[in-house]
Amino acid sequence: MGKRAGERRTGPKCIAIVGPFASGKTTLLEAVLARTGAIPKQNTVASGQTVGDHSAEARAHAMSIDATVATTEFMGETMTFIDCPGSVEFAFEAEPVLAAADVAVVVAEADEKKIPALQLVLRQLDAMGVPTMLFLNKIEKSEAGIRDTLKLLQPASPRPLLLRQIALRKDGIVIGSIDLALERAYVYREHAESEIQPIPDDDKAREIEARFSMLEKLADHDDELMEQLLEDIEPPRDAVFDDLAADLRDGTVVPVLIGSAEKGNGILRLLKAIRHDAPDIAATRERLGADGSGTAAQIMKSVHTSHGGKLSIARVLSGTISDGTELTTSSGKSVKVSGIYRMLGKDQNKVPSAGEGDTVALGKLDDANTGEALVGEKAKPVRLAELEPPQPVFAIALRPKERKDEVKLSAALHKLAQEDPSLSVEHSQESGETILSGHGEMHLRVAIERLEGKYQIPVQSYPPSVPYRETIRKGVTQRGRHKKQSGGHGQFGDVVLDIKPLPRGSGIEFTDTITGGVVPKQYIPSVETGVRDYVKNGPLGFPVVDIAVNLADGSYHSVDSSDMAFQQAAKLAMREGMAACSPVLLEPIYKVEIYTTSDATARVTALVPQHRGQILGFDAREGWDGWDVVEALLPLAEMSNLIIELRSATAGVASYKAAFDHMAELTGRMAEMVLEARSKAA
Repeated sequence: MGKRAGERRTGPKCIAIVGPFASGKTTLLEAVLARTGAIPKQNTVASGQTVGDHSAEARAHAMSIDATVATTEFMGETMTFIDCPGSVEFAFEAEPVLAAADVAVVVAEADEKKIPALQLVLRQLDAMGVPTMLFLNKIEKSEAGIRDTLKLLQPASPRPLLLRQIALRKDGIVIGSIDLALERAYVYREHAESEIQPIPDDDKAREIEARFSMLEKLADHDDELMEQLLEDIEPPRDAVFDDLAADLRDGTVVPVLIGSAEKGNGILRLLKAIRHDAPDIAATRERLGADGSGTAAQIMKSVHTSHGGKLSIARVLSGTISDGTELTTSSGKSVKVSGIYRMLGKDQNKVPSAGEGDTVALGKLDDANTGEALVGEKAKPVRLAELEPPQPVFAIALRPKERKDEVKLSAALHKLAQEDPSLSVEHSQESGETILSGHGEMHLRVAIERLEGKYQIPVQSYPPSVPYRETIRKGVTQRGRHKKQSGGHGQFGDVVLDIKPLPRGSGIEFTDTITGGVVPKQYIPSVETGVRDYVKNGPLGFPVVDIAVNLADGSYHSVDSSDMAFQQAAKLAMREGMAACSPVLLEPIYKVEIYTTSDATARVTALVPQHRGQILGFDAREGWDGWDVVEALLPLAEMSNLIIELRSATAGVASYKAAFDHMAELTGRMAEMVLEARSKAA
């Protein structure tokens, strides 16, 4: 492969800031905005005045819980940065953002404990094909050498990490950086542009070695550069920059820059690298499979504001969107733009239109959802990959403290789920409960805080009901006779039912072996109706499963028999017969796949029996260095806090998938407790 010619990329860029929890993403956004003049000064997260983390919930918990959008200008170019949450509970917030971003800047630090969380981020970016840069933050606190740090971090990345800078130290303290592409030294000045200096003599050998290592990696994808290195020819500087940009765009490397977001160090070099190397909207459009005809946009986030209604944060993939533009969503709904805004955190600046590459908020698109594409009249429909939120791992049941708020609660939950597609809202027909599911305790706690703060709906939360069932251990034959006389026509129905247990998972079977017309054919469906009505609530108070009921005999009265009389007779027979069939409680058992770091596998396997679970086995997680998959069977009743304990055992990175497997008998004290709770609730 020959050298790839670099192209000067222009036009608005969209940059996602991602990384592990507490790595400094929000601080980096603040530093970028201060350095580009979008804000007068850089505030600290602790001050509660940053552009990011501006919601009341984020500041109350001192953590990012929403993607923050901020547009700024740098060297005459528009750049929109989107700061995404780092907690695994809010990680899905980043997915629709990354889909339409030109590049992701991963903020990391030299902390071995955060490598599993970093691995989650880098694998997601690799799977989505997003060009990725890594900003090694908090460099002033690092005692390890940069190349040693890179060796520490490399196992977390499916792509090679490419060091673009090394640290400049004085008396063991980091005072700046040496850029390996420019071959210049930069001495840091706090919250100011670095001072350019010649590379100190003591650092020249180290710089030459690190630069050669960088060029070697670039030469893996450039035959001409490889020949130059073999012949000891110094490659042209422009060609090196072209290769850096091409390899970033192609996803063959992850360039690594260093700095300190808190002190505003390394920010200018990062911005220049983004400006020169990051792909433009044409490359992003190609990655998304959009052809560029007509007007098209991708919705990255939905926000319901207190006064302005719904805002849809969108990336314009092609064409121009103006106030009043009519668009069609991926699901075929027609929407009309009412207001276009550039965002700076919570602040909005209205603009008349948005062009190709712009990231803006579009007003009043009530029927457009996060992850959908929007197209204009002349554009071909754009079908982007649908968002697939991970399976929820934590659930609560909700009810308003005041009955008058029931309708308001339903509407507010709908808005929350629009803003955060990883929240799931379900109304259980069986229990009558409204169930909110998500990705952890904090995830749902924030949702409740928004219901009570933003929407003014006080709620009560409690664990969702477990769908217990009951069945029988033995069979009986039982007669049920319903006879009533009260003047005029009476009521008469008489049935003999054979009630027997069935294998687990068989459901309810009804048959009849009536001969001689002792129960006329027109009444047999009524008997079945009576049986099926009864099994909705058996002798233990739960729905009955896995029984066979046969109508074997009975009698009727030519005048007094009726459908209702035979229904009542069947219910009577079931009520008396089931109590004699040794009823037993059943609980749902789920098959669970737990994903854990290998160093925590022993702790995870120890948790399973504590939850009345059974280990089925564990193995290395395919394609994931340092990770295992533990398979187990667990009662649903024991899974309510499972994710909390798993994350506690794994530095916050464990997850699981669960699927219903079978129903199993529940006896002893556990069964007694369930029945006691049922009787109190009744």
